[in-house]
Amino acid sequence: MIRFEDLLKPTPAGLYCPPGDFYIDPVRPVERAVITHGHSDHARAGHGAVLATPQTLAIMAERYGEDFTVARQAAPYGQTTAINGVDIRLVPAGHVLGSAQAVVSWKGITMVASGDYKRRRDPTCAGFEPVPCHVFISEATFGLPVFTHPPDSEEVGRLVQSLGQFPDRAHLVGAYALGKAQRVIRLLREAGWERPIYVHGALERLNALYQREGVDLGPILPATGLPKDSLGGEVAIAPPSAIQDRWARRFADPVTAFASGWMGVKARARQRGVELPLVISDHADWTELTTTFTELKPEEIWITHGREEGLLRWCELNGQTARALRLVGYDEEDEEAPVAEPDPVR
Repeated sequence: MIRFEDLLKPTPAGLYCPPGDFYIDPVRPVERAVITHGHSDHARAGHGAVLATPQTLAIMAERYGEDFTVARQAAPYGQTTAINGVDIRLVPAGHVLGSAQAVVSWKGITMVASGDYKRRRDPTCAGFEPVPCHVFISEATFGLPVFTHPPDSEEVGRLVQSLGQFPDRAHLVGAYALGKAQRVIRLLREAGWERPIYVHGALERLNALYQREGVDLGPILPATGLPKDSLGGEVAIAPPSAIQDRWARRFADPVTAFASGWMGVKARARQRGVELPLVISDHADWTELTTTFTELKPEEIWITHGREEGLLRWCELNGQTARALRLVGYDEEDEEAPVAEPDPVR
């Protein structure tokens, strides 16, 4: 009798498929990898071969250089690829541009490794698609009932309102370079903000990639080479580390904002010195996670990288079989490493 672990099993290097001899989002270099999305805790350089969506491959090339892998294979959404007799199909995860769930099928068993995902609309990427399966492998970043994220439009509306209230102050928004920054820009555009948005140099290349992929960000200007006390009444977006760095001191009495699901925790906002916390997450909140489990009703739910205990208890109370994988090497949030801004303070 075939066990689910015969198809996918946790190992120190990551989730491994023995019959296909490949890993999904391995945390160390391997011979063959399937990558769900471009965040650095899931997409690492140095693999022998990488299969991913065309957008994820482009993101990896942008971040690591064209030689990030020996061989690459683009798998558009919905296309089935056979690896050593195991079928792999990538479907949208709704996390960031190009993000995918890996649908793995073999000998009548279908398992879905969701990577990171969210269920709400995102104007910068394809929305999550539920796939019937025997085993659903879910993240648990916000796997506690306290995490119920408000509508994105309300949070961006608070930013626009603050711009109206403080027209002489620069508004600096901390947002992760891949996915969050572009999403905040698009949400601002949908909220009616038509003026140029200024960006830290660390965001420019990924912004350009999103534009090439058809995501219209509107007028974008570099937040470099500007005189001191500039950008009063304007929006500048930067990596989270930059809004607390000397880079931020050049701007006019800045209002510091941070777009993250963790901004729903007041202590975290205070710890970071954030004046305007914006609860905007690229991960599923508690309601989205449990709604997904209810909708799919798989034979088993495997829970990883996050707060497994709360979801394990929910599954127990709702008659669903679940286990914690406890894979290591994945961040609870998509924090990028601090980046230096070359432009001197003037």
